[in-house]
Amino acid sequence: MTTQRFELGKIFSDLYTIFLFTRSDIRIALIPVTLFAIAAAPLSSPLRLLDTILWIWLHLLQFNVANQIKAPEEDKINKPSRPIPSGRMTVHDATILRWALVPICLAYSALYSVQLTFVSLSMLMFTMWYNENDGDKDALSKNLLTAVMYGCLEVGGTLVAARDHTRLSQTGQIAAELTVAVFSSTLHAQDFKDADGDRQTGRRTFPIAYPVISRIAIGLPIPLWSIFLALVWDLDILSATAFVAYGCYVGMRFMLYRTVKDDKRSCKHYSTWFSLHHLFPAYWYFHHGTDGYPSLALVEQILNGTVAA
Repeated sequence: MTTQRFELGKIFSDLYTIFLFTRSDIRIALIPVTLFAIAAAPLSSPLRLLDTILWIWLHLLQFNVANQIKAPEEDKINKPSRPIPSGRMTVHDATILRWALVPICLAYSALYSVQLTFVSLSMLMFTMWYNENDGDKDALSKNLLTAVMYGCLEVGGTLVAARDHTRLSQTGQIAAELTVAVFSSTLHAQDFKDADGDRQTGRRTFPIAYPVISRIAIGLPIPLWSIFLALVWDLDILSATAFVAYGCYVGMRFMLYRTVKDDKRSCKHYSTWFSLHHLFPAYWYFHHGTDGYPSLALVEQILNGTVAA
């Protein structure tokens, strides 16, 4: 009995250790991407929710293990509770886990469709580019790669959640493209709180390279994106006002409050703001009941730079 209890306790401890690799991404990635998949698919059945969460989490885990193997010294400063700096797992064991996850993610994706397998393979390639090939060292490539991988998670999660695992709806496609655009232009909101650790590892993030401009470049885009998204998804006046007001508040915080403690709190508000707009495809389906949306022409005009003055 004692031996069984010990083995069960070790299993739970090992599972918790693996969970710790992804804990910091639950708010900014797992929850919003899951909400997006449910909204954009839409979800084919309640049971499919578990499959969707598992697919997203496995691919997040693959990325995070690869990332945390690379810079354990940074995590000792910024995130000491992670498995490697806390001593719960060695770099050697984490490396084994990192490469074991590759066939697991691909095989799980192959159960659904060839298209989903290609999404999983794309996530693997971008993960290697970001981590093994130092794509995270430059601020521009870091933001772009992270945004593209975020889009891969959304596309993959949506394909798992949907009845048809081979293609996205028009609404899902536009929503994923908008998310990549929003994330790539506001992602550095997460870098302010980690600036000290990033400096010590030689990572040149936007807040480190341009401490003043980066504040402005987050304080203005968030309110502007809030207005744009409210128009695109045709929000009612109350919802639009609330979302835009919250976006203005989040942007203002980054510009006015600049301590590490303030940046951590501002990042939490940013995560909430970012998660909220993932629900807008569901808002569209609920109010209009059809795929696509009337503001598609507006999006195309703005992206092409042809909006009338």
